[in-house]
Amino acid sequence: MPKLRHHLLAALVVFIWGVTFVNSKVLLQHGLEAHEIFTLRFLFAYICIWFISPRRIWADTWKEELQFFLLGITGGSLYFVTENLAVKIDYVNNVSFIVCTAPLLTTILAILFLKDVHATRPLIFGSVIATLGVALVVFNGHFILKLHPLGDLLAFLAALCWAIYSIQLRSIGRKYGAIFITRKVFFYGLLTILPMFIFQPWSFSLRVLLQPVVWGNLLFLGVVASFSCFLLWSWVSKKLGALVASNYIYLNPVSTVVASAFVLDEPMTWLAYLGSALILIGVYFSNK
Repeated sequence: MPKLRHHLLAALVVFIWGVTFVNSKVLLQHGLEAHEIFTLRFLFAYICIWFISPRRIWADTWKEELQFFLLGITGGSLYFVTENLAVKIDYVNNVSFIVCTAPLLTTILAILFLKDVHATRPLIFGSVIATLGVALVVFNGHFILKLHPLGDLLAFLAALCWAIYSIQLRSIGRKYGAIFITRKVFFYGLLTILPMFIFQPWSFSLRVLLQPVVWGNLLFLGVVASFSCFLLWSWVSKKLGALVASNYIYLNPVSTVVASAFVLDEPMTWLAYLGSALILIGVYFSNK
């Protein structure tokens, strides 16, 4: 049952990524800025992957090297910066919902630009049902939708970044291995986040890193959520295809809500349970 294994791994990765919202919130409460969290988690991940990565440095062509650069931006620095900036100036519910439409954007881009992808009824039906489920889970019974143009635009940009990342991963994954791809993503993600420190210099005291709650959450984000999960995601995207893998992103808010209920005592309503069921149904039909 190799295909089933790939599907289960894709779901597991997304569930872990959903929990990272809680880890990041804990670190933000302890004084870290969003770009500092990103830098540390990707730095830990980059160190880890060098122990297993092939020693080759560059891609075969400059065009493919530019593709890796784009992957590092869209799946790393720009994605995380736009998402976290959106959370700072917008309503969290708005941001969560918009960002989780990334699989829908991936499907639209694939239909528009990839010749071998076509709009089918199960794909359209599953995408719509899953998006509705995301809305129910994210708003969790609190249907207060207020427009905040800049924040909403940043959240949409984050979702678009992930959609572009998924499409590019589909292309580059046909030639390069998951380990090499993931290492390049970490490197270019770190490289392109550096300009952020010009506008917002490092302000976090390194002594606070000695606190177990801080280094524990950072290690989880760096070693598990970044190193392990990005590596697995590159692999399952290659095995399942970018569209099938990206549909599992719909599951992201499910684990976020569950983790929030256990760690942050944020309640789940019956709408959240209904939304979770709709997400599962939508993912099933999208991936048929």
